[in-house]
Amino acid sequence: MRKIKATWKGVDIEGILVSETKDSKTIKLSSGYNIGVNNKELRDIELGEEIKIEDKAIEEEGDGEISILGCGGTISSEVDYSTGAVFPRMSPSFLKKSFPEIEAISTIKAKAIFNIFSEDMNHEHWSIMAESAFEELKDGKKGVVILHGTDTMHYSAAALSFAIASLNAPVIFTGAQRSSDRPSSDNKLNLLSSVFSATQDIAEVGIVMHAGINDDIAYYNRGNRSRKMHSSRRDAFKSIDIPPLAKVDYKKKLFEQVYEYRKRRDSKPKLSNKFNGNIALVYTYPGMRKEAIKGLGNYDGIVLAGTGLGHLPTNPHNDPLAVSLIKEVKELCDSGIPVFMASQTIYGRINMDIYSAGRLIQEAGVMGNGIDMTPETAYVKLCWCLGQEKNAKKVKEIMETDIAGELSGRSSIAGYSPF
Repeated sequence: MRKIKATWKGVDIEGILVSETKDSKTIKLSSGYNIGVNNKELRDIELGEEIKIEDKAIEEEGDGEISILGCGGTISSEVDYSTGAVFPRMSPSFLKKSFPEIEAISTIKAKAIFNIFSEDMNHEHWSIMAESAFEELKDGKKGVVILHGTDTMHYSAAALSFAIASLNAPVIFTGAQRSSDRPSSDNKLNLLSSVFSATQDIAEVGIVMHAGINDDIAYYNRGNRSRKMHSSRRDAFKSIDIPPLAKVDYKKKLFEQVYEYRKRRDSKPKLSNKFNGNIALVYTYPGMRKEAIKGLGNYDGIVLAGTGLGHLPTNPHNDPLAVSLIKEVKELCDSGIPVFMASQTIYGRINMDIYSAGRLIQEAGVMGNGIDMTPETAYVKLCWCLGQEKNAKKVKEIMETDIAGELSGRSSIAGYSPF
């Protein structure tokens, strides 16, 4: 990165050249905001020397009751306005300086595990996160808060819900939709609500984020029942098919139960953090070609995000313009590859007994009838399941059995709240 001065549409601008292509430049202004400008609109460009970035990340510090583990994301970073760079900052001193209210809630320990964009995470990162949280609980911490990028937070939360059994304390994921340099940042409410929740009588892997667009209430959502439902709103995370577990107001010291959850107990957590990363999550769609299914033969497991009640093109009425994928799906199942169905509607339950298409899909060997997991949770669970077990019958049994609150025997109208 380099400092840059230029004239853009008659206005003098100054900042940090973050990146550039042959057509445009991205410049971070002194306000902390980035702008993208067309190279043809820039005049009188002056470039300064290359800026050397110093890694300010703190590996580990403190020994409080609540452990805060940093995995990246804007919530655990600060902007250095002399360079325009964003640094991970994980020391208790930084957190206390940025969020002085934290000291009234609990003593904290801070540790950076890694610092990457959440879209770059995979099953190996889930394994490291699970082991790190497990070690903190084994060490007697009252709770664990994991700072994480929001885009794939629900994947990681689902992964830890399966990887740590007999949980005796809360493990909470939180993040920020808006960076700390913006006045509208949501990092304060999310972090303080999470630390406060980590002191409460609950033992669930959860996601604690804004309940609405205002800075007042947060929701504690079950990790494997959560999903990011908006690209930028503060209240992007919704609880799917069940209500939030609790309403959180750290200012009023309120932790109000909304839905049944597991409480703290005298148990020793167990770690099973092997994940199989060779799993595919494939959305079906109108006009899907047979080649799209045939190309999945090298995977160890497949989750199909089907339409509606769990469908894909089957052409039971032999329409001359339609294509059936049943033969290709059956070949996958017959080869020993577990194929699991989830619904791309997000809300609701798979029911492949109602229409002929669903019955054909079941006859081909596809699992998941009657299940109400989101596609993301089904994908993560199959990654975890095939990390523990290879036997096809046992895989089906595990996938269709409630392990950590990801399944419910009965759908509730209260769980549908897309707005």
